[in-house]
Amino acid sequence: MIDPQENGISAEQAVLIGLVTGRQSAAQVEGYLDELAFLADTAGIATVKRFMQKLPRPDGKYHIGSGKLAEVKAWMGANAPHACVIFDDELTPAQQRNLEKELKLPVLDRPRLILDIFASRARTAHAKTQVELAQYEYMLPRLTKLWTHLERQRGGTGTRGGAGEKEIETDRRLVRDRISLLKAQLKDIDRQKATQRGNRGKLVRVALVGYTNVGKSTLMNLLSKSDVFAENKLFATLDTTVRKVVLGNLPFLLSDTVGFIRKLPHQLIESFKSTLDETREADLLLHVVDISHPQFESQYHTVRQTLEEIGAGGKPTIVVFNKIDAYRPAPHDPHDLAPKREDQFTLDELERTWMARITGEDKAIFISAIRKDNIDALRKLMYDKVKEIHLARYPYEKDLLWQEWAVE
Repeated sequence: MIDPQENGISAEQAVLIGLVTGRQSAAQVEGYLDELAFLADTAGIATVKRFMQKLPRPDGKYHIGSGKLAEVKAWMGANAPHACVIFDDELTPAQQRNLEKELKLPVLDRPRLILDIFASRARTAHAKTQVELAQYEYMLPRLTKLWTHLERQRGGTGTRGGAGEKEIETDRRLVRDRISLLKAQLKDIDRQKATQRGNRGKLVRVALVGYTNVGKSTLMNLLSKSDVFAENKLFATLDTTVRKVVLGNLPFLLSDTVGFIRKLPHQLIESFKSTLDETREADLLLHVVDISHPQFESQYHTVRQTLEEIGAGGKPTIVVFNKIDAYRPAPHDPHDLAPKREDQFTLDELERTWMARITGEDKAIFISAIRKDNIDALRKLMYDKVKEIHLARYPYEKDLLWQEWAVE
């Protein structure tokens, strides 16, 4: 049986390639390559060189122009002959084949890198099944590239048949059968998860959402007094963790979900459906944003767009700007409060900035989960929102709830 793990990344060094098109600036692409380098580091790959090219649209054959490809090939031949090449965009199967034939080195795209990271992070049977399904769906149109040893077995000149052709079709059938089996297993898991959610009773559900590595798990530990795994790596959390939390006299369920990222492979979104159901069925979202990241506004909008795509848009939301202790506005930021400064901004200053206004009707709050700055204010805001939702659902319980705030 074909095993997607057999084709995992084995290179220890990588050259990154980004494309500047009319829809994004060179500065944006440089930031995207920073994130791609972080992804590579999470996969255990060190970045040794970056290349960028400005084109009106991706080249159909190589994604980048032939001249830039020759430059990449020459540099790697002289400096990194055993590295792999990672593109920040998704490549077509034909582009991958053409690039590997020309470079004679492994060529990966962003979705493949993310899939490999998810595979290495999966711990439970549920997560492993979801990732395996996504890997096989990614692999299916690329079988010809992955199994190049079959080329030696193809038929004679001018024929389309031969042993190689038949073996590739056998591989495709095996992969399709495996995909069908995994989908059936996930349907059973979906039913079990739906039953578990239904058995949780009438408690209000609150879900932590946000870009990957913004501090959701750290905040989860702080609010629920639990010990959820948290690490300064991308996708540290794949499985949804649910904890019962009590603020004052009011209990509710708090869930920590998988982080989103720009260009999240569509195979993962589909296979992680049951995990994302925790977000879809939540009554209140805590959208955590890493305010210290230079592209936090872009990350904020990426998460909002992803929430819309999975059917979780329009829910009551508290936008939690985290890591205020590390926030420093970029020197070129037109929204600077004042000339560049090294000290930390006060909460009053942050609440008067444009950042508090990009959230629209959603309430925004500024915190530092690691230093526990303004956490009591967040608890009070959560209490008020959860109480409002609970009373709207069960108005007859109004007299059972205390009328004043109390922290457990």
